Amino acid sequence: MRPLHTSLMIAAMAWAGIASAQIRWDLPAAYQSSSFHTENLVQFAGDVDKATNGKLKITVHANASLFKAPEIKRAVQAGQAQIGEILLVNHQNEWQIYGADGLPFLATSYDESAKLYKAQKPMLQKKLAEQGVMLLYAVPWPPQGIFSKKPVNAAIDLKSAKWRAYSPATSRIAELLGAQPVTVQQAELTMAMATGLVESYMSSGSTGYDTKAHEHLKYFYDIQAWLPKNAVLVNKAAFDALDRNTQTALLKAASVAETRGWVVSRAKNSEYLELLKKNGMNVLAPPSQLKADMEKVGDTLLQEWLQKAGPEGHSLVDTYRKL
Repeated sequence: MRPLHTSLMIAAMAWAGIASAQIRWDLPAAYQSSSFHTENLVQFAGDVDKATNGKLKITVHANASLFKAPEIKRAVQAGQAQIGEILLVNHQNEWQIYGADGLPFLATSYDESAKLYKAQKPMLQKKLAEQGVMLLYAVPWPPQGIFSKKPVNAAIDLKSAKWRAYSPATSRIAELLGAQPVTVQQAELTMAMATGLVESYMSSGSTGYDTKAHEHLKYFYDIQAWLPKNAVLVNKAAFDALDRNTQTALLKAASVAETRGWVVSRAKNSEYLELLKKNGMNVLAPPSQLKADMEKVGDTLLQEWLQKAGPEGHSLVDTYRKL
């Protein structure tokens, strides 16, 4: 029989070996814990934990608690975080293709959004690889509509309104509408509405409900302008440092999370609109003049984007429209 202290030493060494083998990653996310995107991230992290028998632990840091939304991509590239979730359209000024799914009325349904992603994905993978990053998966937000403090029958009714902008496209929309763009990321949106800093904006019913828009703004026009995507990125060096089995488990969990996310997003769209109604929000179809005005804005943005994006942008749109 071994002496007690020898057995304890062996046990301690075994636990030390397990601890040293365990890998811990931080995953910064910009949205509330209640967001379906964040819930999907948590489930993804749990799937990875289970599939690797606890070898790879991913901690989700919600609500921009680790990095603010515009900082997450750079943090992953620099290795400050091994993995992170970004809103692609936030990075349009860096590379125009990132903003493709934020162009009004280019892809306005889940089926169209899936086709745009199919056309966009190889380009995203190539660009991100050049930046030392891998695309794990992407999931769309529900279709974007207009939230407003006052009724909106036409674009003229938004003139001078304090308009929340979170991307180059939403800033440009404000300019074309004659509204006042105010840059506010989602983590600060509830306070911005409460203080009157934001009186109108374009987003999904999901964002509206998560940020309690119904407490401050009374109208939502379901214009279904675009479906922007959140993308989960991983630092390539961090991925390459994993053993083959862990890499395989991570990629499989990402594939499952992507499929699940698209299904949940589609289901949540109608659910969130009903919740907004129950909380006093007027959820309305867009008046014909408002829709016509916004489609005109969309045409302007597409032409401007194609000019900036050049051959890559034309190739992407052509490929998408042929699918």
